[in-house]
Amino acid sequence: MPRRQIRVTGAAEAPLRAALRALRTELDVPEAFGPQVLAEAERAAREPTLPAYDATDIPLFTIDPPTSTDLDQAMHLSRRPAGYRVRYAIADVAAFVVPGGLLDAEAHRRVTTLYFPDEKIPLHPPILSEGAASLLPDQTCPAVLWTIDLDADGRPTATDVRRALVRSRAKLDYASVQKQLDAGTAEEPLALLKDIGLLREQQEVARGGISLNVPEQEITERDGTYELAYRAPLPADGWNAQISLLTGMAAAELMLAHGTGVLRTLPAAPDGAVGRLRRTARALRIDWPHHVSYAELIRSLDPHLPHHAAFLQECTTLLRGAGYTVFRDGVTPDLTTHAAVAAPYTHCTAPLRRLVDRYASELCLAAAAGEEPPEWVLAALDDLPKRMAEGTRRAGAAERECVDIVEAALLKDRVGELFDGTVVDVQEREPTVGTVQLESPAVVARIRTEEGAGTLPLPLGERLRVRLTQADPGSAKVLFAPA
Repeated sequence: MPRRQIRVTGAAEAPLRAALRALRTELDVPEAFGPQVLAEAERAAREPTLPAYDATDIPLFTIDPPTSTDLDQAMHLSRRPAGYRVRYAIADVAAFVVPGGLLDAEAHRRVTTLYFPDEKIPLHPPILSEGAASLLPDQTCPAVLWTIDLDADGRPTATDVRRALVRSRAKLDYASVQKQLDAGTAEEPLALLKDIGLLREQQEVARGGISLNVPEQEITERDGTYELAYRAPLPADGWNAQISLLTGMAAAELMLAHGTGVLRTLPAAPDGAVGRLRRTARALRIDWPHHVSYAELIRSLDPHLPHHAAFLQECTTLLRGAGYTVFRDGVTPDLTTHAAVAAPYTHCTAPLRRLVDRYASELCLAAAAGEEPPEWVLAALDDLPKRMAEGTRRAGAAERECVDIVEAALLKDRVGELFDGTVVDVQEREPTVGTVQLESPAVVARIRTEEGAGTLPLPLGERLRVRLTQADPGSAKVLFAPA
């Protein structure tokens, strides 16, 4: 999930905060938790439902951004005589949230955690999501513990999931993990992240899956103010994501075998969308021979190169259409796979920040035990796809609009100035309108040929000088024109 948390300071603080408050009102973002919900959360934090199985001897560790405190996952990796063992602990939200209670109702209203530059709107009260239920280091807490055995090639051979008491030993971040792995100083449980991650990436290639290493546009604080920057994912980001993908795939297989569940699905991209992507590749001077598959091409790109980064950003359009598919009573749905994963898959590894994951965990626990899912899970199942779709739309809108607002705040005093940029998207029906990616500052914004300047289409993939014609934090609008 996006992590765009900053402390907003400086001269633009007041108008920026006003614009963000207006955005939250427009998106109908939930306000602070009510006193009764907070009281229930405090009781739950003191008296969670604890499992009988004690796994606190497993030296788990977490990998998250440095400032994160809502820690959903902790892992431990080890060797086996013929492969590897992945232990993956997921925060057990159901140990704290009583079905039908006030916390449960509030979570169904919020659906996901929302991230804004000036604050975070959590799915659960912080006393749980950043406290008692979070897999913080040296804290004993309930979890859903996955044990997945892999063969020497990284293929799953056995899966177990159960409730357990766990205790993480260390809170790591991506940059420090990458540094240890590159230097060869990581101890075996962490060093195996690279080994297993690479094997899982090879398995992804074999099944035709795709992981898009798209550079992220990040809002960061620096010297008492804020700025936008591009961040290309580290290899450790991808290896860590492979552990989560592995678990989501194992969970989907468990539910399918048991006959009841909820999957994260994505249909194959229509021919028209792929055709448009091929035209974009030509415009960006990316060689895409017809005998080379889309997946092969993606793996050959370098996100540090501007024209490759622009193409990778365009590839995200093929991910539109993802949703949640519920099935029950042994009736397999028509669509069971996620096209980018190239396998059945579900969301189950972020229950502190996403509602559906709590239900997926319960369904998997029941499947592993050979039992029927709890009645409260079955009762809510049919409504989940619609609820998650609404929450996901709101989260996506919040992310996009927040970046637009910060871009406008950064540029509001620079209207009329010239910048260097690259056109990364052109509308097919209106080729004088598109998207430009600036080199500095790291802004991605709309570009439109001004009236009276002719009707030539924007040069997709070309570097050009652009002039800022509009920047208003209040309307979250930034607009450029070819110089």
